Formats: sequence, C-alpha cells, structure tokens
Amino acid sequence: MVLAQAGAEIRAMLRNGEQLLLTLIIPILLLVGFSTVPLVDVGAGARVDFVAPGILALAVMSTAFTGQAIATGFERRYGVLKRLGATPLSRTGLLLAKTVAVVAVEALQVVVIVAVALALGWSPHGDPLWAVPLLLLGTAAFSGLGLLMAGTLRAEATLAGANLVYLVLLGLGGVLFPLDRFPAGVQHVLGLLPISALTSGLRTVLSAGGGFPGGALLVLLCWTVAGLVLAARTFRWE
Repeated sequence: MVLAQAGAEIRAMLRNGEQLLLTLIIPILLLVGFSTVPLVDVGAGARVDFVAPGILALAVMSTAFTGQAIATGFERRYGVLKRLGATPLSRTGLLLAKTVAVVAVEALQVVVIVAVALALGWSPHGDPLWAVPLLLLGTAAFSGLGLLMAGTLRAEATLAGANLVYLVLLGLGGVLFPLDRFPAGVQHVLGLLPISALTSGLRTVLSAGGGFPGGALLVLLCWTVAGLVLAARTFRWE
C-alpha cells in the first residue's frame, strides 16, 4: 500500500506543470545561466564548480520543502488527507509514502542536474559518497519544515509562505551568491540556515575535495529534529 501510494504521489508531482517547473526546470535554468554568464563573482575556479553544488541543494529544498508543503497544504484543505487517513493505509504509511515519493523525485533531479553540470564542464573532486548523507539529511530537514508549515497554516498561506521562503533562501543561502559577500556579522547567522549548511557541505565534498562534512551535518540534524518534532506535535489532518 505504501509503494502504491508513493507511485501515485510521484505521478501527481510529475504531472503537475507548476511543480515540475519549480523542482526541475528552474534549477536547470539557474545552473546553465549562472555557470555560463558572469552574473556573480564566485572567485577563482570554474563557475560551474561553485554553482552545481548549490543547485543540487536548491533541488532538495524545492522538492522536500516548497513542493511538499504546497501540495500537502491543499490536500489538507480539500479533505484528501482526512479521506486517506480513513483508508487501510495508516497515517504513518501515508507519510512514509510521501517521503519515498520525495526521495524518488530528488533522485531524478540529481541525475539530470549532474548530467547537465558535467556537460557544462563540472569536474567534481573528493569522494561523492559524502554527498549522500548530506542530501538525505537535507531532505529530512526540509521535509519536517514543509510538513510543519502545511499542517499549521491555511493552504493559501502555505502557498505564499513556501514560495517566499524559497526565494529568500535562494538569495541568502549561498546557493548562487557566496556567503562571504555578506557582512561578517551576518555570515555566521546565514551559515546556520539549512540551505546554507547543505550548500556549503556539498561544495566542501564535491568542489573542494573535503572529507566528512561534520559541521554541515550537525546543522542539518538540528533542523531535522526541530522540524519533525514540531510537525508531529502541531500537524492537523483536517
């Protein structure tokens, strides 16, 4: 039942033109645009080496947070969650199915983004396996925050809030603009954002050839625990 529901969730995401634009097309356009045109000074090295890890982080945020928050918020408003909760598929099974669907879509995103980045001349360094725990923990952190928003706010407020957060974190999370371009006092605060931790961790292991990204994983773990605990306590199914 979980796999069947996960399949339905995946099909719904891929058939939704607006969500497909958010999760795949916009990241690809940003990757190509900021990698080929000197819109921002990213320092020494190839531009795509800086941009590609940030776009991978953006893809995780767009699917696990923005897309999931909006979809779940409207499902709650229209009573879809209430009806699904009354089926043999338990509420835990429903959340598990949503998680499987998010991970599956993210896997597709990673394949496409990496392929485009390699075509643009990206040359990853270090052990890419360290990127796996970053992506998984980033997914958990953003999923918790997305469910927290969708389970407490009205659907319209979730739609507006999720898109606003997406744009703010895109600009302030180090995805396209280096954090060292911000004032020193602000850099430390921005570095604690989940998108900043995920982006910096991916750059460390994929662009700088670094090892275990302990600091980034710790920040993401804190966001994961806080988001999921608050979501579990406040989520309303109706």
